[in-house]
Amino acid sequence: MPAEDRAPKPPREIVSFVRRGERLSPSRQNAWDRLSEEYVLDPPRGERDTVPAPGATLDLEEVFGRRAELVVEVGSGLGENIVAAAAENPQRDHLAVEVYRPGLAQTLSRIDRAGRPRNIRLLPLDAQRGLPVLLPEASIAQLWVYFSDPWPKSRHHKRRLINPPFLDAVLPLLADGARFRLATDWAQYAHHMRAHLDAREELELLHPEGPRPGDHSSDTLPEGMNATGWAPRFEGRVKTSFEAKGRRAGRLVWDLGYIRLPRHSGHSPA
Repeated sequence: MPAEDRAPKPPREIVSFVRRGERLSPSRQNAWDRLSEEYVLDPPRGERDTVPAPGATLDLEEVFGRRAELVVEVGSGLGENIVAAAAENPQRDHLAVEVYRPGLAQTLSRIDRAGRPRNIRLLPLDAQRGLPVLLPEASIAQLWVYFSDPWPKSRHHKRRLINPPFLDAVLPLLADGARFRLATDWAQYAHHMRAHLDAREELELLHPEGPRPGDHSSDTLPEGMNATGWAPRFEGRVKTSFEAKGRRAGRLVWDLGYIRLPRHSGHSPA
């Protein structure tokens, strides 16, 4: 085909994740084979396998068999937090959003060991592009983002999850009074998150006077790092392997908590 007749390629989208190998260990494959049909949601896909088809929806009442407060964890990893939360809080529903299939399989193993709670489901989609399509506005009571990839190199900062496109996508999904909880063990990323989250009129810090976790870290503290506004460790956040790795490396753990301000207060939705 002549070059002039070839259709132009669509611009490459910036994503906050990199698809890694999908091969599963025997134990994870076993968990996937036994439990994925019951727990892993499978909405119609769009142009990529991590993006839902236009017009796809997720009926939460049908999925969970009831109406309850919804907790969403974006980048749920190996499932430590979301499975523990589902087991300990049967009155709430929990949605784990993760594109890494081995992580989803490990989460299924944890669900199995936790007695197979019915108030959790797994969504194998890109959160930024999937959640606004599938979920209605003001449907999330708590949103968690723990230890997302810090993309430390300057040229990769655009890949960081906490950036305007992600916030524009998910903040309308937070119910009035919803909690948005985050944590990272990279000081530069914590500083980056504060700059973007503090600027959003829809959000207010839960702990405006909260001190930072320390003044000494193995990574460099950015100039102008906020002295206050940091959250204490959320009691519902279990210590994951990612956090333990950061601690061993001498890094501080930075927790943040925000509340979604009421829409009728004069603050515009995202």
